[in-house]
Amino acid sequence: MKGLEKKSREWLEERGVSVKDIAELVYFLQSPYHDNLTLEECIYNVEKVLKKREVQNAILTGIQLDILAEKGMLEEPLQTTIANDEGLYGVDEVIALSIINVYGSIGFTNYGYIDKQKPGILKKLNDKSSDFCHTFLDDIVGAIAAAASSRLAHSYDEEID
Repeated sequence: MKGLEKKSREWLEERGVSVKDIAELVYFLQSPYHDNLTLEECIYNVEKVLKKREVQNAILTGIQLDILAEKGMLEEPLQTTIANDEGLYGVDEVIALSIINVYGSIGFTNYGYIDKQKPGILKKLNDKSSDFCHTFLDDIVGAIAAAASSRLAHSYDEEID
């Protein structure tokens, strides 16, 4: 495992997000379409997405901004905006966009759906009652799940062909 990948995985774990958590989101997205889908298949696809450099860069950038906001180390008005995860601040979604299209445009619809539903780990990351800021992380995790779902969908299409 190379440096960026290792560090991005470490930071996800430190922030309370496991590969299994993301795989459960993939399962949520894809199980209605695949009768015999297993969590192991979902984990495999998440692992593939996490190997992409643009995904690693998004993880490291987003988590670093969340941490700086927690520590009050950003300049105003950015500090308040990120710390409060203000609704009209869309840069967190823009970083997620760098991930969702890695395996095709289906990632966009997967991301929009999961971002609205907020199942599993996304619900926990969006809990504003903790001392943690996850303005970027929740969108990044949703985007990784969306990309892995897209990868999975494409792999099933290839099996049919």
